[in-house]
Amino acid sequence: MTEALRMTGVWLTFPSAGAEDGAAALDVLTGVNFTAQHGESVAIVGPSGSGKSSMIAVAAGLERASRGEVTLLGERIEKLGEDALARLRRGRVSMVFQSFHLLETMTAFDNVRAPLEIARLDKVDERARAALDAVGLSARRLHYPGQLSGGERQRVAVARALACDPVLVFADEPTGNLDSESGRVVADLLFSLTKDRGAALVIVTHDHDLAARAGRTVHMRDGHIV
Repeated sequence: MTEALRMTGVWLTFPSAGAEDGAAALDVLTGVNFTAQHGESVAIVGPSGSGKSSMIAVAAGLERASRGEVTLLGERIEKLGEDALARLRRGRVSMVFQSFHLLETMTAFDNVRAPLEIARLDKVDERARAALDAVGLSARRLHYPGQLSGGERQRVAVARALACDPVLVFADEPTGNLDSESGRVVADLLFSLTKDRGAALVIVTHDHDLAARAGRTVHMRDGHIV
């Protein structure tokens, strides 16, 4: 397997609101070293505030590293502009969040379809239908998020993330807002569908049962991997 992601000596530091008064800056990540191979699943676990979500935000280029190197799909991203980052991620890197992030004014089908169209992929309708079918929501494709349960909304989010056949998926507490049964269904889908596609899956979770399903688990504490 080749690397989908490499982080080397990555720091994320936020200046204090009172920095002009000599207040200390806040180090969120402190020298993170991490790799994820194409096709593998990795769980990142650790206490709240340990930097897990910040780590994948930096890895995906949603947050800029203060120092260190981030190589995403073979390309160094620390100095890439927003347009170049968007081109690198488009159709290749997807994210699933705890809070679904669906557009309430769009149907499930259009929530899945819209990013495909933005990415200028082909057969967007066919891809969207297939993705919703894969998560068992064909019959709900014309429903709006407000008409869906929490578990169904997260399944739409999974369908949206995987419809473009990405090579790398980041999932940040994807079952955190769900009951145990809905969480199990969503976890089953994430692991099975990424495996079927040969995609790398990097998942942040407090759920040790969920983490145990990953091929590898890494632990974070105080902003670094221990």
